[in-house]
Parts: sequence; structure tokens; C-alpha cells
Amino acid sequence: MRATTRRTPVTPGTPATPEPPDTPAGPGREGPVPAAFASARNIRWVLLGVMLAMLLGMLDNMIVGTAMPTIVGELGGLSLLSWVVSAYTLATAASTPLWGKLGDLYGRKQVFLTSIVVFLLGSGLSGAAQTMDQLIGFRVLQGIGAGGLAVGAFAIIGELVAPRERARYQGMMATVMALATVGGPLLGGFLTEHAGWRWAFYLNLPLGVVALVWCQAMLHLSKRRADVRIDAVRIDAVRIDYLGAVLLTVTITAVVLMTTWGGTQYAWGSDRVLVTIVVAVLGLAAFLWSQARASEPVLPLGLFRNRNVSLSAFLALVTGVAMFGAVSFLPLFQQTVQGASAANSGLLLLPMMIPIILVSQIVGRVMAATGRYKVFPILGAGLLSVGSFLLSTTDTSTGRLTAGLFMAVFGAGLGFLMQMVVMIAQNSAELKDMGAVSGAATLFRTLGGSAGVALFGALFNRRVSAGMAGQPGGATAHGDQLDPSALGTLPDGVRHAYLHAVSSGIDSIFLCCGLLCAAGFVAAWFIQEIPLRGRPGAGPGGPAKDASGVAAR
Repeated sequence: MRATTRRTPVTPGTPATPEPPDTPAGPGREGPVPAAFASARNIRWVLLGVMLAMLLGMLDNMIVGTAMPTIVGELGGLSLLSWVVSAYTLATAASTPLWGKLGDLYGRKQVFLTSIVVFLLGSGLSGAAQTMDQLIGFRVLQGIGAGGLAVGAFAIIGELVAPRERARYQGMMATVMALATVGGPLLGGFLTEHAGWRWAFYLNLPLGVVALVWCQAMLHLSKRRADVRIDAVRIDAVRIDYLGAVLLTVTITAVVLMTTWGGTQYAWGSDRVLVTIVVAVLGLAAFLWSQARASEPVLPLGLFRNRNVSLSAFLALVTGVAMFGAVSFLPLFQQTVQGASAANSGLLLLPMMIPIILVSQIVGRVMAATGRYKVFPILGAGLLSVGSFLLSTTDTSTGRLTAGLFMAVFGAGLGFLMQMVVMIAQNSAELKDMGAVSGAATLFRTLGGSAGVALFGALFNRRVSAGMAGQPGGATAHGDQLDPSALGTLPDGVRHAYLHAVSSGIDSIFLCCGLLCAAGFVAAWFIQEIPLRGRPGAGPGGPAKDASGVAAR
């Protein structure tokens, strides 16, 4: 008896993809999980290595940020200080979709392991850098590797775990992110003081090797037929979309530079900022044109015809703006206005991080039991809006307890939303697009964080400058705005004016953040709830079900 293979209909510009016999395809209908991971216990052991690798990428910027003053003191190059962080962020954002697509084509395990190796190579070279220019170049390499860590972790969970159980494990990612945010500055300060700033990079090496060996030994995924592309007529070699990758990198770089420079280092009407705007617009147009014609696009535009994927991308953008904006500016308010110690800057975010961990774990368990999830992004965006508006009412008289309660509301919103947007996008896409759709969600969150922090910084500087206008020594105070210890040297009148200016700047940031989150709240109502496959009590290896509840064979 001859086996037959069903093929997806070929449309212009879209390569046909072979499907296994009798396996339904489409949103929410992924193939069965490999037998090696039929139990939740096995998956937890496997994901320990995946989570460790992901932790390294998230922890790095937090640790390095604390070590930056010491780095500048040894290597010099104060004018290049911001590029140590920006180069890493740019490389991470630009490489994320490419890593996701490579995982779809060549197998997620090998691509994930490769990203770990690249990250470790960049870490070792960064630790050995002798000049600021070398450090920035090696940070680019490190950021390229980091781009594959997060998207690889999301895609691996998407392949191993049935959607109904997936949020339970993605709650682990929320915990990892919270630990990185709180522990990063503490660990960075300890390493810089007791071992030297180079160990902020060298620390990645032993931990990364453990993650690499662990994943190599424990992680077993199905292999892709990456060397061929099958359609009704012929077999062609898969072609990587190098043009799309280059155009995406150029566009992202222009967008980040535009938001970083505009209104801070250069006026919005300056030649440099205008050039970045033109490059961003032309680069985006060229990227969209290339993706519509590529046989294997880096970011398949067809994915965004799915309402849930598009809405998830927007909610990921909102989440990135809110999370990174809060992480960047709340400690500034606490240290400057409320007089908190900068030595324990990571602990200042605990009122926000604890709800993230608790809520994400609760959401995962409820989803596994009920299979329902639409209410969670609605609650998340709503609480983010309320938390943002509450934080926009703070002033110089706001106590730490009150601010902590506002932060807890904000953190609960992030807990409902942070990992949910990836899960919704994955549940609405086919398994073959798991890497691409995970990469898209991660990219929009990264861009939201990078562009949001830059724009918020410009808004904050403008409000502080306006608040200090006409004050004796106002220019000096504004120049020292990121050094709370310098406030004691200012006259009382100038110091009070500066504290009010900082508080006003923070209020403006969270007011804008609240308006954006309110738009996310409206968007969340339009998410289509596609039932998650899997049944209560069935582990990740349980029978897959399609949207109608029919078990996949």
C-alpha cells in the first residue's frame, strides 16, 4: 500500500511545505510532542538548560549597566558610553527574526546551540577588550548571540509543549526575567567591586558552557528537512533571505538611532536625525518589498494576516515599552526623589517583580485547567493602564509604601500579559512557523523597550530642563540629574525645584505609558480565543486537539 503525502496548496511567493500523512495543519493543530518528552517532569529537566541560557542573555545588560562607570574609568571613551548598551540592543533586535527563521529551517536545537556559542564568544572577547572601540565591537557579536537565546527558548517550548500546558512553562520565563532584573544590578555591583568589571562578562563563560552541554545532552527535537523545499513540480534548495536580513538590520538601526538621538543628543530637525528618519522609512519599504518576494522570508508577512498574530505583536510592543520604561525610570524616582540607596538598586523593583512572578504562575495553572486565555491579556493591559496612571500621580510627597502599591498593580498587569502575547501568537500559527512567530513577538517587545526608553528619556530631559529653567545653578543640576548623591551640594531652593522637576518628568512618562497601555487594552478585546489543544490532566505529551476538539493523529 502506497503512502500518500498531502501538500499545502502553492500560492505565488509562498513555498509549499510538506506535511506528514494524516496530520492536521493550522492554528492550534500542531503535531504530537516527541515521545521522549511525554512527561512534564522530563520537560522541566530539559528546560533547566534552556532557561539558564535565556537567563544569561537577560542578565547581561543588567550586570554591565552597573559596571559601566568602572569600565569607562579604565578604558576611557566617555562619549561612547551609551554605545556599549546600544550596540548590544541593536544586534539583539536585528538578529532575533533571523535566528527564529533559521530554527524553522534547520532545526531549533542546533540553531539554539549555535546562538549560545556566539554569545559565549562575544562574552569572552568583551571581557578581554583593551579599548572602548573593541568592547563595542565585541558587544555587537555578543548581542547577535543573545538574539537567538530568547527566541530559541520560546520556540523550543512551543515545539515541546502543548499550547494548553505552555503558559505553565512560559511562567518560568517570567520568573527568569524577574530574577535577572532584580539580581543583575546586585550581582554586577558585587563583581565589579570584588573581582573587577571584566568578570561581568567572564561570568557568562562557565554558566554558558553548562547550558550548552546540558542542552546538547538533554534536548531532543525533531529534525527539519532544511536542505530541500518541496512543491508539486520540483525540489529546490532552500535560500536564506540575506537581503531581508540586511534590510531589517538597517531599518532597526535607523529606528533605534532616531529615537535615541532625537530630542536628546540632537534636535529632531537636525541633519543626523532627519537622515535616520529617511533611512528608516526607505528601509522599511524595501524590507516589506523583499519579504513579499522572498522564497523563505525572514519575517513572513502572511503571518500578520492572522488577527491574533498582529494583535500579539502590538501587545508585545506595549509590554516592552511598559516593562523597560519602568525598569529604567522607577529606580531613578526612588533614588532621587525618595532617597533610596543606589547600592541595592535591584531590590527597589521588588514590589513590581514579585507580582509578575506570582501572577504568571497562577495564569499558567488556570490556563492548563480551563483552556481559556482571552481574559488574561484584557486584565493585563487594563492593570497596566491603571498602574501607569497611578504612577503618573506620584510627587515629592509620595511615600514608599504608596509607590510600592502602585508598582504592584503595574507588575500584576505585566504578569498577566508578558508571556501571554507569545503564547497567543504561537497558538495561532502552524508548527513550521513557530520560530518566525516567536521571533516577531520578541522583536516587537525588544523594539518597544529600546524605542520607548529612548523616547521617554527625551521627554524626561525636556520636563526636567523646563522645571529647572530660571533656577540658579539649574544647568548644573540638570547636568548632574543621574547622580542623586550630588543633590546635597545644591542650595535648598534649587534642590526642591529639581526634585519637583524629576517627579514631573516621571509623571509625564507614566502618563504616556498609560495612554499606550489603554490602546493595548482596547486591542486585547479583539483577540480571537482559539481553544488550546490538550485536555485537563493530560501532560504535554497528551493527545493534540484541533480547534474543534478532535484529537490529532
